[in-house]
Amino acid sequence: MLSEDELALLAAIRDSGSLSGAAARLGKAPSTISHAARQLEARFDALLFDRRRYRLQLTPAGQLLTKEAMRLSMDLERLTQRVKQVASGWEDRLWIVTDEIIEYELLMPVIRAFDALHSGVALRITHEVLGGTWEALRDGRADLVIGATNEPPSTPNLRWFELGVIEWVFAISPRHPLAKVKEPLTREMIAAHRSVVVADTSHRNEGRAYGVIGGQTTLAVPSIRAKALTQRDGLGVGWLPRQRVSAMLASGELVQRRVADPREPNVLYVAWRGDQEGRALAWWLEQLRQPRLAKRFIQGRNIVE
Repeated sequence: MLSEDELALLAAIRDSGSLSGAAARLGKAPSTISHAARQLEARFDALLFDRRRYRLQLTPAGQLLTKEAMRLSMDLERLTQRVKQVASGWEDRLWIVTDEIIEYELLMPVIRAFDALHSGVALRITHEVLGGTWEALRDGRADLVIGATNEPPSTPNLRWFELGVIEWVFAISPRHPLAKVKEPLTREMIAAHRSVVVADTSHRNEGRAYGVIGGQTTLAVPSIRAKALTQRDGLGVGWLPRQRVSAMLASGELVQRRVADPREPNVLYVAWRGDQEGRALAWWLEQLRQPRLAKRFIQGRNIVE
Protein backbone atom coordinates (compact mmCIF):
# COMPACT_ATOMS: atom_id res chain seq x y z
CA MET A 1 0.00 0.00 0.00
CA LEU A 2 1.05 3.59 -0.61
CA SER A 3 1.01 6.19 2.11
CA GLU A 4 -1.43 9.12 2.02
CA ASP A 5 1.46 11.42 1.03
CA GLU A 6 2.41 9.16 -1.86
CA LEU A 7 -1.17 8.98 -3.07
CA ALA A 8 -1.43 12.75 -2.86
CA LEU A 9 1.79 13.09 -4.84
CA LEU A 10 0.55 10.85 -7.63
CA ALA A 11 -2.82 12.64 -7.79
CA ALA A 12 -1.15 16.07 -7.85
CA ILE A 13 1.17 15.09 -10.72
CA ARG A 14 -1.68 13.46 -12.64
CA ASP A 15 -3.94 16.50 -12.29
CA SER A 16 -1.39 19.31 -12.72
CA GLY A 17 0.96 17.79 -15.27
CA SER A 18 3.93 19.76 -14.06
CA LEU A 19 6.47 19.76 -11.25
CA SER A 20 5.67 23.32 -10.23
CA GLY A 21 1.91 22.69 -10.34
CA ALA A 22 2.21 19.61 -8.16
CA ALA A 23 4.46 21.49 -5.73
CA ALA A 24 2.00 24.40 -5.49
CA ARG A 25 -0.93 22.05 -4.95
CA LEU A 26 0.84 20.17 -2.15
CA GLY A 27 2.45 23.29 -0.65
CA LYS A 28 5.96 21.91 -1.01
CA ALA A 29 9.13 22.93 -2.81
CA PRO A 30 9.63 21.53 -6.35
CA SER A 31 12.87 19.88 -5.23
CA THR A 32 10.94 18.01 -2.51
CA ILE A 33 8.39 16.79 -5.07
CA SER A 34 11.14 15.70 -7.45
CA HIS A 35 12.94 13.78 -4.71
CA ALA A 36 9.75 12.05 -3.59
CA ALA A 37 8.96 11.06 -7.18
CA ARG A 38 12.39 9.47 -7.62
CA GLN A 39 12.04 7.60 -4.33
CA LEU A 40 8.71 6.18 -5.50
CA GLU A 41 10.28 5.03 -8.76
CA ALA A 42 13.15 3.38 -6.87
CA ARG A 43 10.67 1.61 -4.62
CA PHE A 44 8.84 0.03 -7.57
CA ASP A 45 11.93 -0.18 -9.80
CA ALA A 46 9.91 1.30 -12.66
CA LEU A 47 9.66 4.51 -14.63
CA LEU A 48 6.51 6.12 -13.27
CA PHE A 49 6.95 9.71 -14.46
CA ASP A 50 7.60 11.19 -17.90
CA ARG A 51 9.92 14.17 -17.44
CA ARG A 52 10.26 15.17 -21.09
CA ARG A 53 9.34 18.60 -22.52
CA TYR A 54 9.63 20.33 -19.17
CA ARG A 55 6.56 18.55 -17.87
CA LEU A 56 6.00 15.88 -15.28
CA GLN A 57 3.38 13.37 -16.32
CA LEU A 58 2.50 9.82 -15.41
CA THR A 59 3.72 7.03 -17.64
CA PRO A 60 1.32 4.14 -18.34
CA ALA A 61 2.93 2.35 -15.39
CA GLY A 62 2.40 5.43 -13.23
CA GLN A 63 -1.22 5.68 -14.33
CA LEU A 64 -1.81 2.04 -13.41
CA LEU A 65 -0.18 2.52 -10.02
CA THR A 66 -2.26 5.63 -9.32
CA LYS A 67 -5.54 4.00 -10.36
CA GLU A 68 -5.02 0.76 -8.45
CA ALA A 69 -3.52 2.42 -5.36
CA MET A 70 -6.49 4.74 -5.06
CA ARG A 71 -8.90 1.86 -5.55
CA LEU A 72 -7.17 -0.13 -2.81
CA SER A 73 -7.19 2.92 -0.55
CA MET A 74 -10.92 3.35 -1.04
CA ASP A 75 -11.46 -0.37 -0.46
CA LEU A 76 -9.48 -0.18 2.77
CA GLU A 77 -11.49 2.83 3.89
CA ARG A 78 -14.75 1.04 3.16
CA LEU A 79 -13.50 -2.07 4.95
CA THR A 80 -12.58 0.01 7.99
CA GLN A 81 -16.06 1.53 8.02
CA ARG A 82 -17.69 -1.89 7.68
CA VAL A 83 -15.63 -3.34 10.53
CA LYS A 84 -16.66 -0.47 12.79
CA GLN A 85 -20.26 -0.87 11.62
CA VAL A 86 -20.40 -4.58 12.48
CA ALA A 87 -18.56 -4.01 15.77
CA SER A 88 -21.30 -1.56 16.78
CA GLY A 89 -24.04 -4.15 16.18
CA TRP A 90 -25.10 -3.34 12.63
CA GLU A 91 -25.00 -6.08 10.03
CA ASP A 92 -22.75 -5.81 7.00
CA ARG A 93 -25.73 -6.66 4.78
CA LEU A 94 -29.41 -7.47 5.29
CA TRP A 95 -31.05 -9.77 2.74
CA ILE A 96 -34.83 -9.36 2.67
CA VAL A 97 -37.01 -11.75 0.69
CA THR A 98 -40.66 -10.93 0.18
CA ASP A 99 -43.31 -13.24 -1.11
CA GLU A 100 -44.40 -11.98 -4.52
CA ILE A 101 -47.75 -11.07 -3.01
CA ILE A 102 -46.07 -8.14 -1.19
CA GLU A 103 -45.66 -5.34 -3.73
CA TYR A 104 -42.18 -3.84 -3.83
CA GLU A 105 -43.52 -0.29 -4.16
CA LEU A 106 -44.92 -0.55 -0.63
CA LEU A 107 -41.42 -1.25 0.69
CA MET A 108 -39.92 1.92 -0.73
CA PRO A 109 -41.02 4.30 2.08
CA VAL A 110 -39.57 1.84 4.62
CA ILE A 111 -36.29 1.68 2.70
CA ARG A 112 -36.17 5.49 2.70
CA ALA A 113 -36.69 5.58 6.47
CA PHE A 114 -33.96 2.97 6.94
CA ASP A 115 -31.57 5.00 4.79
CA ALA A 116 -32.08 7.94 7.13
CA LEU A 117 -30.36 5.93 9.88
CA HIS A 118 -27.07 6.09 7.93
CA SER A 119 -26.22 2.65 9.28
CA GLY A 120 -24.05 1.64 6.33
CA VAL A 121 -25.94 -1.66 6.05
CA ALA A 122 -26.34 -2.78 2.44
CA LEU A 123 -29.86 -3.95 1.62
CA ARG A 124 -30.65 -6.71 -0.84
CA ILE A 125 -34.32 -7.25 -1.62
CA THR A 126 -35.58 -10.10 -3.77
CA HIS A 127 -38.83 -12.04 -3.96
CA GLU A 128 -39.99 -15.63 -4.06
CA VAL A 129 -43.38 -17.34 -4.32
CA LEU A 130 -45.07 -19.73 -1.87
CA GLY A 131 -42.62 -22.48 -0.83
CA GLY A 132 -39.69 -20.59 -2.30
CA THR A 133 -40.04 -17.90 0.38
CA TRP A 134 -39.59 -20.29 3.30
CA GLU A 135 -36.89 -22.14 1.37
CA ALA A 136 -34.86 -18.93 0.99
CA LEU A 137 -34.81 -18.44 4.76
CA ARG A 138 -33.95 -22.08 5.45
CA ASP A 139 -31.13 -22.13 2.88
CA GLY A 140 -29.52 -18.90 4.07
CA ARG A 141 -30.64 -16.85 1.06
CA ALA A 142 -32.60 -14.52 3.32
CA ASP A 143 -32.17 -12.90 6.72
CA LEU A 144 -35.80 -11.79 6.83
CA VAL A 145 -38.87 -12.92 4.90
CA ILE A 146 -42.03 -10.87 4.56
CA GLY A 147 -45.38 -12.25 3.47
CA ALA A 148 -44.58 -15.97 3.63
CA THR A 149 -47.69 -18.15 3.36
CA ASN A 150 -48.56 -21.58 4.78
CA GLU A 151 -47.64 -22.62 8.30
CA PRO A 152 -44.04 -21.88 9.36
CA PRO A 153 -41.84 -24.96 8.79
CA SER A 154 -39.93 -26.76 11.50
CA THR A 155 -36.60 -24.98 11.13
CA PRO A 156 -34.03 -24.56 13.95
CA ASN A 157 -33.98 -21.03 15.45
CA LEU A 158 -36.92 -19.95 13.29
CA ARG A 159 -38.88 -17.04 14.73
CA TRP A 160 -41.99 -15.51 13.25
CA PHE A 161 -45.15 -13.49 13.78
CA GLU A 162 -48.32 -12.98 11.75
CA LEU A 163 -48.39 -10.00 9.39
CA GLY A 164 -52.08 -10.29 8.60
CA VAL A 165 -54.75 -12.18 6.67
CA ILE A 166 -55.59 -11.99 2.95
CA GLU A 167 -59.12 -12.76 1.75
CA TRP A 168 -59.75 -14.25 -1.67
CA VAL A 169 -62.45 -13.98 -4.31
CA PHE A 170 -63.14 -16.32 -7.21
CA ALA A 171 -63.09 -13.82 -10.07
CA ILE A 172 -63.23 -14.39 -13.81
CA SER A 173 -63.77 -12.56 -17.06
CA PRO A 174 -67.43 -11.76 -17.77
CA ARG A 175 -66.82 -13.44 -21.15
CA HIS A 176 -65.69 -16.72 -19.58
CA PRO A 177 -68.13 -19.66 -19.90
CA LEU A 178 -68.33 -19.98 -16.09
CA ALA A 179 -69.72 -16.44 -15.91
CA LYS A 180 -73.00 -17.72 -17.33
CA VAL A 181 -73.31 -20.87 -15.21
CA LYS A 182 -75.76 -20.98 -12.32
CA GLU A 183 -74.15 -20.47 -8.90
CA PRO A 184 -72.74 -21.87 -6.73
CA LEU A 185 -70.02 -23.29 -8.96
CA THR A 186 -69.15 -26.86 -8.07
CA ARG A 187 -65.70 -28.41 -8.11
CA GLU A 188 -66.65 -30.37 -11.22
CA MET A 189 -67.68 -27.21 -13.06
CA ILE A 190 -64.46 -25.42 -12.17
CA ALA A 191 -62.20 -28.42 -12.89
CA ALA A 192 -63.36 -28.40 -16.52
CA HIS A 193 -61.56 -25.09 -17.07
CA ARG A 194 -57.92 -24.05 -16.82
CA SER A 195 -56.74 -22.57 -13.53
CA VAL A 196 -54.33 -19.61 -13.48
CA VAL A 197 -51.71 -19.88 -10.72
CA VAL A 198 -48.63 -17.96 -9.62
CA ALA A 199 -45.65 -20.25 -10.13
CA ASP A 200 -44.09 -21.55 -6.90
CA THR A 201 -40.34 -20.78 -6.86
CA SER A 202 -39.35 -23.65 -4.57
CA HIS A 203 -36.33 -25.55 -5.88
CA ARG A 204 -36.66 -28.54 -3.56
CA ASN A 205 -40.26 -29.46 -4.16
CA GLU A 206 -42.56 -29.54 -7.14
CA GLY A 207 -44.27 -26.50 -5.69
CA ARG A 208 -47.86 -25.99 -4.77
CA ALA A 209 -50.74 -23.99 -6.14
CA TYR A 210 -53.72 -22.82 -4.14
CA GLY A 211 -57.22 -23.44 -5.39
CA VAL A 212 -56.30 -26.04 -8.01
CA ILE A 213 -58.58 -29.05 -8.24
CA GLY A 214 -57.12 -32.49 -8.91
CA GLY A 215 -56.76 -33.11 -12.63
CA GLN A 216 -57.35 -29.46 -13.52
CA THR A 217 -55.04 -27.96 -16.15
CA THR A 218 -53.05 -24.93 -15.09
CA LEU A 219 -51.35 -21.86 -16.52
CA ALA A 220 -48.49 -20.69 -14.28
CA VAL A 221 -47.74 -16.95 -14.40
CA PRO A 222 -45.07 -14.87 -12.62
CA SER A 223 -47.16 -12.61 -10.37
CA ILE A 224 -50.53 -11.80 -8.81
CA ARG A 225 -50.84 -8.90 -11.23
CA ALA A 226 -50.21 -11.21 -14.19
CA LYS A 227 -52.75 -13.65 -12.77
CA ALA A 228 -55.44 -10.97 -12.46
CA LEU A 229 -54.85 -9.70 -16.01
CA THR A 230 -54.81 -13.24 -17.39
CA GLN A 231 -58.15 -14.04 -15.75
CA ARG A 232 -59.55 -10.70 -16.89
CA ASP A 233 -58.75 -11.72 -20.46
CA GLY A 234 -60.59 -15.02 -20.07
CA LEU A 235 -57.49 -17.21 -20.28
CA GLY A 236 -58.32 -19.10 -17.11
CA VAL A 237 -60.01 -18.99 -13.70
CA GLY A 238 -58.91 -18.79 -10.12
CA TRP A 239 -58.77 -16.98 -6.81
CA LEU A 240 -57.51 -13.41 -6.44
CA PRO A 241 -56.89 -11.12 -3.42
CA ARG A 242 -60.25 -9.43 -2.90
CA GLN A 243 -58.97 -5.96 -2.07
CA ARG A 244 -56.47 -5.84 -4.93
CA VAL A 245 -59.05 -6.56 -7.61
CA SER A 246 -61.83 -4.45 -6.13
CA ALA A 247 -61.43 -1.82 -8.86
CA MET A 248 -61.60 -4.48 -11.60
CA LEU A 249 -64.70 -5.94 -9.98
CA ALA A 250 -66.31 -2.50 -9.71
CA SER A 251 -65.61 -1.74 -13.38
CA GLY A 252 -66.90 -5.12 -14.55
CA GLU A 253 -63.52 -6.23 -15.95
CA LEU A 254 -63.83 -9.16 -13.56
CA VAL A 255 -66.93 -10.73 -12.08
CA GLN A 256 -67.13 -12.56 -8.77
CA ARG A 257 -68.66 -16.00 -8.78
CA ARG A 258 -69.93 -17.83 -5.73
CA VAL A 259 -68.47 -21.33 -5.33
CA ALA A 260 -69.61 -24.35 -3.38
CA ASP A 261 -66.20 -24.73 -1.70
CA PRO A 262 -64.92 -21.25 -0.82
CA ARG A 263 -61.23 -20.69 -0.19
CA GLU A 264 -60.11 -19.97 3.33
CA PRO A 265 -58.21 -16.72 3.98
CA ASN A 266 -54.41 -16.96 4.04
CA VAL A 267 -52.25 -15.87 6.96
CA LEU A 268 -49.07 -14.06 5.89
CA TYR A 269 -46.00 -14.27 8.12
CA VAL A 270 -42.86 -12.33 8.88
CA ALA A 271 -40.00 -14.68 9.78
CA TRP A 272 -36.28 -14.65 10.54
CA ARG A 273 -33.55 -16.74 12.14
CA GLY A 274 -33.29 -15.98 15.84
CA ASP A 275 -29.56 -16.68 15.99
CA GLN A 276 -28.72 -13.75 13.73
CA GLU A 277 -30.38 -10.67 15.16
CA GLY A 278 -28.50 -7.43 14.46
CA ARG A 279 -29.61 -3.83 14.74
CA ALA A 280 -30.84 -3.60 11.14
CA LEU A 281 -33.00 -6.71 11.47
CA ALA A 282 -34.37 -5.43 14.79
CA TRP A 283 -35.28 -2.12 13.15
CA TRP A 284 -37.13 -3.81 10.29
CA LEU A 285 -39.00 -6.10 12.66
CA GLU A 286 -40.10 -3.10 14.70
CA GLN A 287 -41.49 -1.44 11.56
CA LEU A 288 -43.29 -4.58 10.41
CA ARG A 289 -45.00 -4.88 13.79
CA GLN A 290 -46.65 -1.50 13.26
CA PRO A 291 -50.34 -2.19 12.48
CA ARG A 292 -50.63 0.56 9.87
CA LEU A 293 -47.69 -0.71 7.84
CA ALA A 294 -48.83 -4.32 8.12
CA LYS A 295 -52.30 -3.29 6.93
CA ARG A 296 -50.83 -1.55 3.86
CA PHE A 297 -48.89 -4.69 2.97
CA ILE A 298 -51.96 -6.88 3.36
CA GLN A 299 -54.33 -4.62 1.45
CA GLY A 300 -51.82 -3.88 -1.28
CA ARG A 301 -52.67 -1.70 -4.24
CA ASN A 302 -55.51 -2.06 -6.69
CA ILE A 303 -54.39 -3.89 -9.81
CA VAL A 304 -54.90 -1.77 -12.91
CA GLU A 305 -53.74 -2.02 -16.51
